[in-house]
Amino acid sequence: MSSSYTPVPALVDLPEGWRSSVQSQLSPHENVLAWLEVDLNAQLHFERSLLIVTDQRLFSGSQAPDRSVAWSEWALVSGRTLTHHDHAGVGHLALVDEQQRLAQWRFTLGHNVLAMRLQEVWNAREALLRSGQPMVELETPRCPQCKLPLENPGDPCAVCTREVHTPPSTWGLFRLWRFAKPYKKQLLTGFLLTLASTAATLVPPYMTMPLMDEVLIPFQNGKQIETQVVAMYLGGLFVAALLAWGLGWLKTYILALVSERIGADLRTTAYEHLMKLSLEYFGGRRTGDLMTRIGAETDRLCLFLSMHLLDFATDVLMILMTAIILFTIDPGLALATLLPLPFIAWLIHQVRDRLRTGFEKIDRVWSELTNVLADTIPGIRVVKAFAQEKREAARFREANRHNLAVNDRINLLWSLFSPTVTLMTEVGLLVVWAFGIWQVANNHVTVGVLTAFLAYIGRFYTRLDSMSRIVSHTQKAAAGAKRIFEILDHVSSVPEPTQPVHLKHVEGRIDLEDAGFRYGNRAVIRGLNLQIQPGEMIGLVGQSGSGKSTLVNLICRFYDLSEGAIRVDGVDIRNLPLQEFRRHIGLVLQEPFLFFGTIADNIAYGKPEATREEIVAAARAAHAHDFILRLPQGYDSLVGERGQGLSGGERQRISIARALLINPRILILDEATSSVDTETEQEIQRALDNLVQGRTTIAIAHRLSTLQRADRLVVMEQGQLVEEGQHDDLMRRRGAYWRLYEAQARQAEADRVALAVPDEEDA
Repeated sequence: MSSSYTPVPALVDLPEGWRSSVQSQLSPHENVLAWLEVDLNAQLHFERSLLIVTDQRLFSGSQAPDRSVAWSEWALVSGRTLTHHDHAGVGHLALVDEQQRLAQWRFTLGHNVLAMRLQEVWNAREALLRSGQPMVELETPRCPQCKLPLENPGDPCAVCTREVHTPPSTWGLFRLWRFAKPYKKQLLTGFLLTLASTAATLVPPYMTMPLMDEVLIPFQNGKQIETQVVAMYLGGLFVAALLAWGLGWLKTYILALVSERIGADLRTTAYEHLMKLSLEYFGGRRTGDLMTRIGAETDRLCLFLSMHLLDFATDVLMILMTAIILFTIDPGLALATLLPLPFIAWLIHQVRDRLRTGFEKIDRVWSELTNVLADTIPGIRVVKAFAQEKREAARFREANRHNLAVNDRINLLWSLFSPTVTLMTEVGLLVVWAFGIWQVANNHVTVGVLTAFLAYIGRFYTRLDSMSRIVSHTQKAAAGAKRIFEILDHVSSVPEPTQPVHLKHVEGRIDLEDAGFRYGNRAVIRGLNLQIQPGEMIGLVGQSGSGKSTLVNLICRFYDLSEGAIRVDGVDIRNLPLQEFRRHIGLVLQEPFLFFGTIADNIAYGKPEATREEIVAAARAAHAHDFILRLPQGYDSLVGERGQGLSGGERQRISIARALLINPRILILDEATSSVDTETEQEIQRALDNLVQGRTTIAIAHRLSTLQRADRLVVMEQGQLVEEGQHDDLMRRRGAYWRLYEAQARQAEADRVALAVPDEEDA
C-alpha cells in the first residue's frame, strides 16, 4: 500500500440533487475527498445511492421515493478497508474490518473507474492512519477535464472516455433507413397506394353535399327525387368505398411485407454483429437482456413499422387532405375546426419525453424478468437439487412486481393524456357545431355544406385522436431502437486487421513478448515473456486468480493485449484474420458445452462438412466411439440442451473428438479432467494423449500430477511468470511450484485419512 495520498476535488460536479444534502451532512472543517454514485441496490434493481469519503469518515445516502435521503456512516478506523471486485457486469465495493463485512454497494461497470478511485483514496488514508505518518500531497498527473488522477502522464482518462448513458431519442428511428433503403421501391409504391386510398376515403363526404342540397332538401320542399341522380351519387359512394377497400388492402399488405423484411434484416444484422464482439462485451451483459434486445425489441420495431407507422402516415395524409378540402369549402369553418390543434401539439410535447424515458425503464425491467428465466431454466437441475423453487419463484415475483410498478407509473401518465386529447376533440366538434349553425342561420352556408363539414370533421378528429396515440408507440419504438443500436454501435475490442497476413502453414511456435493485459484499471497479466516451441507441451500452473485462463484467452485472441505482443510463427496474432487464426486452435474446456442436436453434429461443429467416416475416426481417437454406439440412435442420437442426458466424462470426450476433427496445430486444455472421477479421468487422459501428439499444447490442470508428462511447466503468480522448468527441477528448487505441490499432497493425504477413519456414529 502506498504511503502517499492524493486528494480528489470531489465536491465539484456532484450529481444533480445531492449537493445540498451532502453539504448539510458535513461538519465544520470536514473535506470531501471522493464520491461515487452507485445505481444498483441489493436486489440488483436500479436505485440511486451516493457514497462519500471525507478526511474523517465514509458515509452513504440512499434516496427514498419522496426524495428524502437516509444516511449511514462509518468512521475512519485503522483496519477498515474497502475491497473492490467486478463480476458478470456488476461492480462491488465492500467495507470490511478484521472480523466482518460492514457494508456493501453494487453498481454497473460504467461507474467502475470512479469506484476504484474512491477505494484508492480510502485505503491510502487508512494506511496513513495505521502507520501514523502525516498527510502528504504529491504532484500526480491529472485529467485536464475532470481533474481525476491518471496512472501515467498522457493516458486517456477512463472516466471522461467511458460510455455515457443518453436517453432514447425519436430521431434514432431515422437510423432504420439503413435497413429500409433496399426496399425503397416497395416503400414508394406503398406510399402512393396510401395516398390513393386516403383520397378515396375522402370522396364520400364530398358527395354528401350535392346529395343533401340537390336531392333531400328539395324533396322536403316538394320537389320529386330524380332516381338517376340518386343512383349516380350512390354508385359513386359505392365505387369510392370499394376503391378505398382495395387500395387499403394492397398498401397494407405491401408495407407489412416490407416491414417484416426490415425487422428480419435488423435481427440478422444485430445477431451477426453480436457474434463479432469480443468476450469482454459478453462479460458485462446478461443473457436475458441480449435475448430481449434481439428478439422482443426487433419484433416491437417490426410491429411499429408495419402497423403504427402506417396508421400514422395515413392519419397525417388524412388530416392534411381534409384540411385542404375544408378550406376550399369554407375557410371560417375550417379555422374553427383546427382550433384544438395547438393545444394537442403542446400536450404531446409535454408528455413525449416522460413517455420515452419511461418506456426505456420498462425495457430494462422487462429484461430483469427475462434474466430470471435465462438463469433458472438452464439451471433447473441445480434449483431442484437444492429445493430452491420457492426462492426462484420469489425472485421472479419480485422482478414482476418491479415491472408492474414501473408500468403503473407510465400508465398513470398515459391514461390522463389520451382522454384529454379526446376531450379537446369533442370540444372542437362542439365549436364547429355552434359556428356551423350560426353560419346556416345567416345563410352563409347550406345544410349540405354543414353536413359535409361534420362528416369530414368526424374523420378529422378521429384521425387526430388516433395520431396522438402514436406518441406511445413511437416512444416505445425509439427506446427499442436505442437498445438495438447500442449493440450495433459497439466496436469490438478485438478488431479484424486492416492489412491481414495469411499463414499458409502453421508450425505452432508461440512467443509472448512483454505481454500485459488490463481489465479496466486492474492489471491481470504483467510483463510476461514466454517462448513455446512447435510441438511442445506446456503445463500452466498457479493458484486461482494467477492469470492462467486469462493467458490462454489472450493466445486465442478472445481479448487483445494492453501492451506487448503475442506471435505465432513470428507473426503478431493481431495481424492474422480472426477466423483463419482460430481454425488452427483446438479448445477443450473444463465444462464442455454441447449444442442441442445429434452427437455427430456436435463432433462436426468446427468442421460442418466432415464426412461420417471422419467423425467416427475422431470419436475413436477420443475413446468416445464405444459409448456412442450404446446410445439408442448411435451418432444420430439427440443431445439435450447443454449436453443433458450425457455424463460429464462423455461430454468431455465428445469435446475432445470435436477438437481432434479440426486437426489443430495449437491445442488449449483448460482443466480438461478436473471435474470427473479417477476412472473417467484415465479414459479422458488416454484420449488426450492421442490429441496432443505433434501439436503445440498449453494445458492448465488443477491436479499437478496430471501435468508431469508436460515438456515444461510454467508457474504463474499474480499475472507474472515466476518459475519454469521440468517437474523434478522445480521440486529441487523448493520454490512456488514446490509449495503448490506440497499443499496438494497434504490435502490429498488429509482426504485419504478422512475417508479411512469411520464416523463415530458409524463406529
